[in-house]
Amino acid sequence: MGKLHLHGKHQHSHKHSHKIEKEAEKLPPNMAKLKQRASYVGACVNIMQTLIKITFGILGQSAALVADGIHSLSDLMSDALVITAVRLGSREADKEHPYGHRRFETIAGVILGGSLIVIGAGIGWSVYERMSNPENLPVPNELSLAITAVSILLNEWLYHYTKRIAKITRSKLLLANAWHQRSDAFSSIVVLIGIGAVMLGYPLADAIAAILVAILVIKIGLNLTIEGIKELVDTALPENLVAEIRTVIYDIDGVEDIHLLRTRYMGEDALIDAHIIVDPRISVSEGHRIGDMVRDELIARFDDVMEVLVHVDPENDEALANHIKPLTRANVQELLTENLPELLPYLEDFRIHYLEYKIEIELIIPFALSNQSELIENINEKLANIKHNVPQIETILLFFKHDCSN
Repeated sequence: MGKLHLHGKHQHSHKHSHKIEKEAEKLPPNMAKLKQRASYVGACVNIMQTLIKITFGILGQSAALVADGIHSLSDLMSDALVITAVRLGSREADKEHPYGHRRFETIAGVILGGSLIVIGAGIGWSVYERMSNPENLPVPNELSLAITAVSILLNEWLYHYTKRIAKITRSKLLLANAWHQRSDAFSSIVVLIGIGAVMLGYPLADAIAAILVAILVIKIGLNLTIEGIKELVDTALPENLVAEIRTVIYDIDGVEDIHLLRTRYMGEDALIDAHIIVDPRISVSEGHRIGDMVRDELIARFDDVMEVLVHVDPENDEALANHIKPLTRANVQELLTENLPELLPYLEDFRIHYLEYKIEIELIIPFALSNQSELIENINEKLANIKHNVPQIETILLFFKHDCSN
């Protein structure tokens, strides 16, 4: 099942404890250390590759190998960004950042993407200028060919290693870095072909290979930048995942409908706001419990759920602002005080239901008053007058409370 996230900030401490238990079951301890270790390993490999490729690219007279060495240098930059972002992003939530610091990884991805675009454009422009004077193009030798072959094997190993850690830690930044590392393997294959073609008598092949590497670097940079920006502007989760979320919510007992569902990613986690509709006449505590059930089920069903905010509604209230403002509890209390002073000594409680832009009022009085017909008749007349004079009131019901324990 795809990547996802979920629930609740009104129940933050409750939700947070659930999330900690869930992660403890599914994920190994010290995830931040795993991420850092993967980045340090990648950095060491890329330092070695950068030095070897650029040095032997110059000695072996291969423009493509030098370009590939610069690509490895960009990988080293990405490793540095990942290490920094992981350190910042792994910090616990605090007062200023109640949702945590995961966006540091996203920002790092955007910076990395932008730097790759600049690096790729620089490589392409440099090689293009050299191609304008083909007589000055260098001719690579067998040493360049051997270095490139070794680089392919190293980058492919690094890709699989980093990808494995990314899956364990559910880190989109590490996964992006893994693909960035595999792009080095792809670009090295292009370089290998280019060098081989030059040695077979095609002098422009090495330069063309360098340009292809530059295009590949730019493409990776664009992808990283676009994906990071989409996350920073709170782009919704994929439609198929949103459809799965809706299905799970509708299957919860007590949920009658969903009139608003918002989703977004923050780092490797998904955040969801769900407005559900329940029976309007159930108690507040029952409605709250249904919301908890929605939250708990989403957390259990989707691995990447971190926060789910469930808002419980008695009806679809999106258009309420276009209608008469409903009465508050204080307004109703004032109406009863002004119009039914004789009822107040007996009034044990009253309930208000906000439905279809109007309200229903339930007045609760002792059962012992049910045989006082004159009083009840007088109360009913006054209630009818209140309903007639106040357009926000749809119905007023009088209930007699009988204590069955006696």
